[in-house]
Amino acid sequence: MATQALRWRAGAIGLAVLSLTLTACGGAKIEDAGSSGGSAGPGKCGTFNIAINPWVGYEANAAVVGHVAQYELGCKVVKKNLKEEIAWQGFGTGEVDVVMENWGHDDLKKKYITDQKTGVIAGTTGNKGAIGWYVPPWLAKEHPDITDWKNLNKYASKFKTSESGGKGQILDGDPSFVTNDEALVKNLRLDYKVVYAGSEAALIQAFRKAEKNKEWVIGYFYDPQWFLSEVPLVKVNLPPYKAGCDTDAAKVTCDYPAYDLDKIAAAKFAKSGSPAYDLVKKFNWTNEDQNIVAKYIAVDKMTPEAAAKKWVEANAAKVDAWIK
Repeated sequence: MATQALRWRAGAIGLAVLSLTLTACGGAKIEDAGSSGGSAGPGKCGTFNIAINPWVGYEANAAVVGHVAQYELGCKVVKKNLKEEIAWQGFGTGEVDVVMENWGHDDLKKKYITDQKTGVIAGTTGNKGAIGWYVPPWLAKEHPDITDWKNLNKYASKFKTSESGGKGQILDGDPSFVTNDEALVKNLRLDYKVVYAGSEAALIQAFRKAEKNKEWVIGYFYDPQWFLSEVPLVKVNLPPYKAGCDTDAAKVTCDYPAYDLDKIAAAKFAKSGSPAYDLVKKFNWTNEDQNIVAKYIAVDKMTPEAAAKKWVEANAAKVDAWIK
């Protein structure tokens, strides 16, 4: 999620050691899949390598595009579980063809698109993204002033946990999600400490439990996210975002910007003539579409492939527009 609000904080690692890095940091080793999807020649798909970043909304995008690529275009789809900067490193080697949901990342765009020229922007996904601090609905109802950041210190003692060192706890998700929260706590002089739940699933469970048991929880969350239809979390208003207010991440004092989520593809893949690249460029859907597929995966416990198949069969007109 841009230099100002990076979605991921994977360390800078040299391209020369990409394969080793992927094993250690990406959650799964990239297989030697050879060149990008267009290697079979113009008009033929060949292997189509999709990076899978670790949140279910992204997985929904990738599942649907992968399903269409496999069953409509005849591609050999290879999915690789990678955190974001690690995935972008794969553009230059042919090991990654596409990142299906990018949250800003101006720093990575400069490095891999402008400077190295190994990546290209492949259009928007249609999803509108938002990041912020949220509280469970019961809390906002009983203490409506808590949605103004200026009142947070007043309630800090209520959010204390065994992990927050005597301060209020701001609960974040996966440590690799890029977030400005530690800087915000410091720069807004809030009596809080950022504590990481460890994953998207753990963050969701904490909010679910807080709403059910009327517990005091405040934390990082985002939209699109299917969970918001189950528990309509209430956003805390931080100082309004203004262009450039988060350019220096260490000095940020403003809320997160609105995001027009986009797709990033390997430059080699974009020039390959592969029909999979045309599919990626044309892929466009809504937050509601994504949340439906994400819910199939996260709540209904369907495999990503089964979830994608169900959605595709119910949305033939949308899919047809991507492959014409």
